[in-house]
Amino acid sequence: MKKIAVLTSGGDAPGMNAALRSVVRTGISKGMEVYGIRHGFEGLLDGEIEKMEWHSVGEIIHRGGTILRTARSKRFYEDEWQIKGVNILKIFGIEGLVIIGGDGSLRGGLEMSKHGMTVMGLPGTIDNDLGYTDYTIGFDTAVNTVLNLISNIRDTSSSHERATVIEVMGRRCGDIALYAGLAGGADAILIPEIELDMNRLCTEMLKGQSAGKGHSLILKAEGVAINTDELVRTLEEITGRETRAVVLGHIQRGGSPTQQDRVLASITAAKAVQLLYDDAPSKAVGICQGEVVAYDLAEALEMKRDYDSHMYELAETLC
Repeated sequence: MKKIAVLTSGGDAPGMNAALRSVVRTGISKGMEVYGIRHGFEGLLDGEIEKMEWHSVGEIIHRGGTILRTARSKRFYEDEWQIKGVNILKIFGIEGLVIIGGDGSLRGGLEMSKHGMTVMGLPGTIDNDLGYTDYTIGFDTAVNTVLNLISNIRDTSSSHERATVIEVMGRRCGDIALYAGLAGGADAILIPEIELDMNRLCTEMLKGQSAGKGHSLILKAEGVAINTDELVRTLEEITGRETRAVVLGHIQRGGSPTQQDRVLASITAAKAVQLLYDDAPSKAVGICQGEVVAYDLAEALEMKRDYDSHMYELAETLC
């Protein structure tokens, strides 16, 4: 291929810029023209396409977010707009597209591939919820962001001898809560993959209080089937301990990416460009057991992600 394009779509994730940088510079080093598409699929439909140069991606590897910006496109759910997107790329002479985003973004890419565009998907999401890759771009940074905040919250929680429920992102996948909770020494970790046992949670908190524990930290993924405010009220009523909620929200998406996310983004993006250069069919690129992998795009999106039961059991043992 001689002309390729890249876009970032869906929720932003630390490391997207590192991936973008790798796509552009790897492509140029192979003699390809690389185009950037602003505002994701929405920008594609509006023709927001510009040629990228080597200097276009200078001084961005350390920056969070995405210099191409991102957006969610309701139009792109419809077949006619997907076809229009492919046709716009063809008008520019673009033969292949790299998409940096989560499950929804890669599924949009899959639809484009059905209409004749070669697509390489990179796992850009903090949720770590794609089944074909061990880790997603942005996950490690998000976990470290949560860890830093846990330390701050612990200080005030212990000072006031209260319980604190910390809600983190993760609608279907509780990896942020699980990894940050284990590393941060949380007293309980609630994830959507495991049904909440309220009686057990309250019993463990009461045991801790009886043993003289001055405060409790509970890490809860947003996808757990109970509203955080309701959980706080219930815990306070049953345990008698003042309980507060802290919803971390979009602060988890920002910040300078960690070394792990920068490297993951760089090596998977380089692989995606190499596949386009070799005229490979549409793939999803990720990492498994330390090795860069590339699966058929459709097959990759059907792979289910199982939570790490051994890590969860260890976290329960150490809580």
